[in-house]
Amino acid sequence: MSPLEFARRVLAWFDAHGRKRLPWKENPTPYRVWVSEIMLQQTQVATVIPYYRRFVERFPDVQALAAADLDEVLTIWAGLGYYARARHLHQAARIVRDRHDGKMPLDVAALQNLPGIGRSTAGAVLALASGQRQPILDGNVKRLLARFAAVEGWPGQRQVLAALWELAERYTPVERVADYTQAIMDLGALICAPRRPRCEMCPLAEGCIAHARGQEAAYPTPKPHRDLPVRATRMVLLRGANGEVLLERRPPVGIWGGLWSLPECPLDIEVADWCRERLGLTAVVEAPWKVLRHSFSHFHLDFTPIPAVVTGPAGVAMEAGRFVWYNTGQLENLGIPAPVRLLLTALASKQSND
Repeated sequence: MSPLEFARRVLAWFDAHGRKRLPWKENPTPYRVWVSEIMLQQTQVATVIPYYRRFVERFPDVQALAAADLDEVLTIWAGLGYYARARHLHQAARIVRDRHDGKMPLDVAALQNLPGIGRSTAGAVLALASGQRQPILDGNVKRLLARFAAVEGWPGQRQVLAALWELAERYTPVERVADYTQAIMDLGALICAPRRPRCEMCPLAEGCIAHARGQEAAYPTPKPHRDLPVRATRMVLLRGANGEVLLERRPPVGIWGGLWSLPECPLDIEVADWCRERLGLTAVVEAPWKVLRHSFSHFHLDFTPIPAVVTGPAGVAMEAGRFVWYNTGQLENLGIPAPVRLLLTALASKQSND
């Protein structure tokens, strides 16, 4: 199938079936498209939409985002996961403000120099917001092209990725680039699905090698399997005299970077001793709750919630903004990871029933 015919079929399908009412298409400025593309990394459209609406309502342009505190950005982001994306957005916004006069650069190399923006995201921003002819290669497009051309191998391998980029470049048209970019992403997400692709509805089925062979499920080659390691910790639900809970800000990098979480006590020390030695607090430790698991992309975290009550003065917690005593009824005011938020909600419910 020629590149011209490929693009013609994709665009005809988009005109009939594509997603044209997505909120970031209502006013597709480079800033709004950039925010949406970052949110859509590893996250489904339906999940992203309400977060996107809240985010651009609070931060309508790059200047507003750059002027905000990271705490506020993480609060708006909380629950969407992969928090490095929010940190990168905030960091990049400040770079745009300080080095690009507050305007998103419309050059693919300049965009890729910003934190969190790779080649595909830069291409999507320029194609969708300014109509530049830039190829894109998100996960859905990788799958579609791997099947269409029967590209062997896992896309994480350099030579496989290079072959897919070559295909993306070949099939990207000169005309209607913004529509084509949205169309190829939609086609991959809605039709060329990972499981049970809807080949009977695909405009490219006639030229798809994997479909002709009846081997759609064989492409792309899955990532080599490896068992994820398991880490274990204890999260201390330390309550003050009025029921407030001690939260600790996590380091700026790593899991839940920059968010507020529960202090974590190592497994090899008594919780009461740890409270006294690390926090300078005397506490009565209660029976642990059941072990919970939260899975990240590269490991599983098993954590045991340990409720405890401070019995002496609770004057700790204000060390350079690292700790805070917090009312569980005001959780919406801080950026808190979803698993920790669930624990605090459960604690608040228990307290109200006691």
